[in-house]
Amino acid sequence: MPETATQQAYNDLLQSIESGGFSNAQSLLNSLKAGEIAHLIESLPPKQGKLIWDLLDHELEGEVLVEVGDEVQHRLICDMDPEDLAAVTDNLDTDDLADFLQSLPNKLTDQVFNSLDAQQRKRLEKVISFPEDSAGGLMNTDTITIRSQVTLDVVLRYLRRRGELPDQTDSLIVVDGHDNYLGILSLSTLLTSLPEVSVYEVMDSQVEAITADTSDTAVAKIFETQDLISAPVVDENNKLLGRITIDDVVDVIRDDAEHSMMGMAGLTEETDLFAKALPSAKRRAVWLGINLLTAFMASMVVDQFEATIAQVVTVAVLMNVVASMGGIAGMQTLTIVIRGMALEQVTDKNIRYLFNKEILVGLINGFLWAIVVALIAGLWFQNIQIGYIIAAALTINLFFAAFSGVAIPLVLRRMNIDPAIAGSVILTTVTDIVGLLSFLGLASIFLL
Repeated sequence: MPETATQQAYNDLLQSIESGGFSNAQSLLNSLKAGEIAHLIESLPPKQGKLIWDLLDHELEGEVLVEVGDEVQHRLICDMDPEDLAAVTDNLDTDDLADFLQSLPNKLTDQVFNSLDAQQRKRLEKVISFPEDSAGGLMNTDTITIRSQVTLDVVLRYLRRRGELPDQTDSLIVVDGHDNYLGILSLSTLLTSLPEVSVYEVMDSQVEAITADTSDTAVAKIFETQDLISAPVVDENNKLLGRITIDDVVDVIRDDAEHSMMGMAGLTEETDLFAKALPSAKRRAVWLGINLLTAFMASMVVDQFEATIAQVVTVAVLMNVVASMGGIAGMQTLTIVIRGMALEQVTDKNIRYLFNKEILVGLINGFLWAIVVALIAGLWFQNIQIGYIIAAALTINLFFAAFSGVAIPLVLRRMNIDPAIAGSVILTTVTDIVGLLSFLGLASIFLL
């Protein structure tokens, strides 16, 4: 595939470093965007990543720090003192600064916070008073507010005196004298309407503000369904607190996707690809230990049918087929349900339909592949009876796989356990045990 401009820049940068051309490398590096630099650092082993960090202009350090994952971030700042950390965060938006401070150890957070000026601390306190995964935690306080009674000409003159607009500004927020939210005035309306018209006459009062306690996933859903670029945030009394912009929502969507993907393996989305071996081994050891316990549970089932396996060798050859097919079918259902839950498509009203539909899918696939497996097994071992047994066991296991794939994430959610992390382990245990139990049990009944 042809290289993109960013990939070409990466390659040129790395070649300059390898050849000792650090001046050219520094120039290339600082021409990239903060997100691109963060991606480059995360894509390199620690030693090379630190070299890139050392070549970076100080003005860009804060923006890069909020873009990298927690583990890489801690690695980069381990030798920095609080004053240096405060200096690199000078140009950060309030929401980005809040995210950065909340990712630091408590002692370091307090030191950096106390090194900020009074105005920065006041803005920051407003944001960090809300949970990180809420609309209040996502919002920025850089809002431009106007009153409804003024004319558009007054607004235009005010904006010209101001000189610049905050990033991602597509509208101005209309408030009353007590900062209560009234509506928005889009910039397109401002520029295309007559100057003598009042804000009240052309503002959009139908746009609902987002309450500060709204979850970040719900915020992402609102932005998706309403095609928003920014949205005002209010408290429970409708008083304006700040605004959320699309760049923050994109981060939420990306983090949720990474969380679901990494959670399937028992890892976090902040896991560093190039972390040292010992910490990585410790994290994964817990997950492997849990899987080992479930494997022993399946082995205990097999042990109960030792006599059957000893007398009918064919059973030993085929018994993993049923468990494997059930595991794959169950994971398909589990993935679909977890995705539906993340998108808030799964509700109490449609759970019954979802159960019925997935069980029907499981039975259809069960019957289909049961016929295929029965024919293969019968021809392979010249024993039609073994074909019937594995077909029946496969149908039973795919039924339980479909049922479990829906039930497990629903139960885990009610228990406030993340289905993305715990669901796959439980499901695999169920399909292994049911698959082995049904196949070996039927074999014991009909073949002995």
